[in-house]
Amino acid sequence: MSKLSEVQKLPHIINLNRSTINQSLIALLICAIGDLCAGIILGNMTFFIKTYPGILILIPGAIGMRGNIFGSFASRISTNLHIGTLEPEFKRSDILNINLASSFILTMVLSLYLAIFAKIISMIFGLESISLMDFILISLVAGIISSLIMLTLTVFISIKSYKGGWDPDNITTPLVAAFGDLLTLPCIIASLLILELMNLNLFIKNIIFVILIISVIILFIYGLYTNKYVKTILKQSTPTLILCSFLGIFAGTVLDSFASILLNNPTILTLVPLFSGESGNLVSILGARLSSALHAGLIEAEFKFNEAVRNNFIIIILLCLIVYPFIAILADITSLLLNIEAFSILHLILISLISGLVLIPIMIIIVFVIGIYSFKKGLDPDNVIIPISTSLTDALSNSLLILFSTIILSFMV
Repeated sequence: MSKLSEVQKLPHIINLNRSTINQSLIALLICAIGDLCAGIILGNMTFFIKTYPGILILIPGAIGMRGNIFGSFASRISTNLHIGTLEPEFKRSDILNINLASSFILTMVLSLYLAIFAKIISMIFGLESISLMDFILISLVAGIISSLIMLTLTVFISIKSYKGGWDPDNITTPLVAAFGDLLTLPCIIASLLILELMNLNLFIKNIIFVILIISVIILFIYGLYTNKYVKTILKQSTPTLILCSFLGIFAGTVLDSFASILLNNPTILTLVPLFSGESGNLVSILGARLSSALHAGLIEAEFKFNEAVRNNFIIIILLCLIVYPFIAILADITSLLLNIEAFSILHLILISLISGLVLIPIMIIIVFVIGIYSFKKGLDPDNVIIPISTSLTDALSNSLLILFSTIILSFMV
C-alpha cells in the first residue's frame, strides 16, 4: 500500500517541481550538444592519441578539473545570489574578485598536479607516455587558455540566468560544466600545437617551463597569504581537488587501458564525453540544489530522507530516463553523419541507459552523504560536493560504460 501511495504521489511531485524539471532538462539538453561536440572532437583525435602516447590519461582529468573548479565557482556565485550577498550586476565586487582569483589559482595548481599524476600513473602501469615536462606544459598551457574563457562565461551565465528569473542551481552548473567539456579538448589540442612550436627551440621551451612552475608556486603562496577568504577557498578546495585529480587520472587510465576497444569503436569514443558529461551534470545539479538548501535552512544537516530530499532524488532519476537514451541517439546520429562505423541504436541506448541507471543511484547517495557531512563539519558544501561527486562520477562512468559496452559488444560478435 505504501508503495502504491508513493507511485500515486509521483504526478503531484512532477507537477510541483515542473519548473525545476523543465529548467534542468533544457540545460541538460543544451549541455548534451556541447558534450556531443566534445565527443566528435575526441572521436577524431585518434591522430593525437597515437602521436602523444598517454594523452588519453590526461583528458578525463582535465575535463573533470574544469567542471570541478568552475562548477564550484558557479555554485558559490549561485549561493551568494540566493542569500543576497552578491548583486546580480556586472560590476566589481569583493566576493566576485575573491572567487575569480581563487578559481584561477586552483586551475593552475591543479593543472600541475594533474600532469604529475598522469606521468606517475603511466609509469606505475607501464603505459607508454610522453615526458613529464611535456605533460606539465600541455596541462598548464591548456589550463591558462581555458580558465580565461571559463571565468568570463561562468560569471555571465550565473548573473544572466538569475536576472532572467531562472534558478542558477538548475542552469549554471551544468552549462558551465558543458562549456568546460567543450573547451577542454580544443585547449589541449592548442597546447599540443604550442608544444610543437616550443620543440623547435629547446632552450626557450626550458625557460617557459621554469617560468610556469615558478608562477604556479608564487600564485598559490599569494593566495594563501593575501586574503583570508581566498585562503579559505584554497584550503578547503585544494585537498578535495587533488583527490579529484587523482580520480580523474584513474578515469583516464581506464580509457587508455581499453584504447584498442575505443579506437575500434569510435561511436563509443564519441559517447564517452556525452555520458560522462551528462552524468556529471545530473550529479552537479543535485549537489548545487542540496548546497543551496543547506545554506538557506530548507534542509537540515541530518542524514534523514525527508520530503524535500526525496523530491530532489526523484527529479534526478526522472531526468536520467530522458537524458541517457537521448545522448545515445545523438552519438548514433553523429556516427552516421560522419560515416563512422556504428552499430545497432538499440545496443547503444542499452549501454547508455543501463550504465546510467546503475551509476546515478550510487551517486545520489554519495552526494547526499558528502553534502550533509561537510556541512556538519563546518565546510562549505559548495567547495566540496561538486568536485568530489563529479570526479567520482567521471571515474565510475567511464568504468561502467566500458564494462557494459564490452558485455553488450560480446553478444554482437
